[in-house]
Amino acid sequence: MAAVNGITIGSANFSNIKTDLKPKEGTNAEENNDIRNGNGYNENCVDINMNKSEKISEIQEFYNGKNILITGATGFLGKILMEKLLRCCPGVENLYLLVRQKRGKDIYTRIEEMFDDPVFDRLKEEVPKFRHKIVAIPADCEAAGLGLNITDRQTLIEKVHVIFHSAATVKFDEHLRAALITNVQAPLYLLELAKDMKGLKVFMHISTAYSNSHLTHVEEKFYPCSSESEKLHNMINKLTDDQINDILPIILEKWPNTYTFTKALAEKELRRNSKNVPLGIFRPAIVSSTAREPLKCWLDNMYGPTGAAVGTVTGMLRTMQCDESVTADIVPVDSAVNCLMVAAHDVYKQFRKSSILEPPIFNYVSSVENRITWGEFTNLNLAMIDKHPFSNAVWYVSLTLNKSAAMHQIYMFFLHLIPAALVDGLALCIGKKPKMLKVYRKIHKFSSVLRYFCTREITFCNRRTRELWENTSDLDKQIFPFSMSDVDWNDYFEDYLAGIRRYLFKDSDDTIPQARIKWKRLYYLHQIVRLLFLMFVIYALWSIFTRIF
Repeated sequence: MAAVNGITIGSANFSNIKTDLKPKEGTNAEENNDIRNGNGYNENCVDINMNKSEKISEIQEFYNGKNILITGATGFLGKILMEKLLRCCPGVENLYLLVRQKRGKDIYTRIEEMFDDPVFDRLKEEVPKFRHKIVAIPADCEAAGLGLNITDRQTLIEKVHVIFHSAATVKFDEHLRAALITNVQAPLYLLELAKDMKGLKVFMHISTAYSNSHLTHVEEKFYPCSSESEKLHNMINKLTDDQINDILPIILEKWPNTYTFTKALAEKELRRNSKNVPLGIFRPAIVSSTAREPLKCWLDNMYGPTGAAVGTVTGMLRTMQCDESVTADIVPVDSAVNCLMVAAHDVYKQFRKSSILEPPIFNYVSSVENRITWGEFTNLNLAMIDKHPFSNAVWYVSLTLNKSAAMHQIYMFFLHLIPAALVDGLALCIGKKPKMLKVYRKIHKFSSVLRYFCTREITFCNRRTRELWENTSDLDKQIFPFSMSDVDWNDYFEDYLAGIRRYLFKDSDDTIPQARIKWKRLYYLHQIVRLLFLMFVIYALWSIFTRIF
């Protein structure tokens, strides 16, 4: 293994050590090694703000000296999990990250680029030598055996104590072949690896609260799924992609898409094959931007409601099929990670007392303790648009939520397709390439995927998760807060759009004054167009009336 900028890279070979990772002056080698080996943290632990504290919490004690394997570390939830472990659990020995090459970038480049994200700024300030705890392992969740070589596999078997499996494809409309490999086969490969791990304490599989979204009520238990992974793999391997798409509704049965179906199938297969493995299933609902830490309103993707918010505030999305009274089961990613970390400790304790007959499931949702609807989600965001206007807005915000599919189609024709056709026609006249209709095809595909979750009310039971909070010590509640009843939605959404501006669009707050000027112009233009359209309708009706009479 080689170290790059303080990061150990599996069986790869790199050099290029940064000078900022040298030991601080006035410290000896043994003191600096404490950062890596976790020695001495019982006496001089670090609290949530990394200040000296006399007492270490129960959860921090659990992660003391542990080697932790994380899949999906470069993903949204994975980044927050890694940051939290390194910042608030100083006794952690090493983090083993399974990372694959992507878009021509090797794992070293991907890790380095990941740490450039502002979400790690606080960690860099409070734990500047954290990179020595990072061990990047070349892997691929789409390959047999996770694509691990013999040396790295043996290292993981001998070293790892805790597994967090976060890697998944979260595209609702992912092709079934790809979804099965990543969401079902990969966790089964990891489970087989876990069975060989000598010191494994707990294996946490991150599923989704919507793995059984075809039901109207979901409890913290396993539900039947008639499909079997091996038989399904054997069948689709004999079919072309088009043939799979033709029989997809039959395969999915009651599930709305390949994402929820493969997540449910993964739960079933893990349950069936997890004998003697301390397995826990964590089911978060719609994971959204951070509420508190390491910085407020951070996010790095446009999945789910964030995509709808972006479309709305830029003026592109003007109609959506959505029942505004349906629950928007949103959970902040930092709260979800805190619950995940505490749940891992709980699974370990349960398994240590007696081998668990059934892997415990934790539904992490907001609807039970702090419900918010899609109507409230929309209104809270619209209330903040004047405070955080977007520089790349193309029109003034004008969104209508339609419960009726027929009304949505009418609105879509008049508010999306006709304006897009006019703009494309103008583009052709001036010699430019038309693109608006193509953009709206993507928007309509995206909104159709969300429609199922915006028009159906699903209730959840989270009894085990609430009991977990009640049994958590006061100190751990301060360090790892995850009670959704403590989230103030007004405060949360006050900076939600600001987070999208800063971290998704890389739009500095310095551009807000100019964006507000543009926003006012778009507002007046919007009002003029509405007035002209109203005059046209009145004129048309008057013309028809005068001809008849």
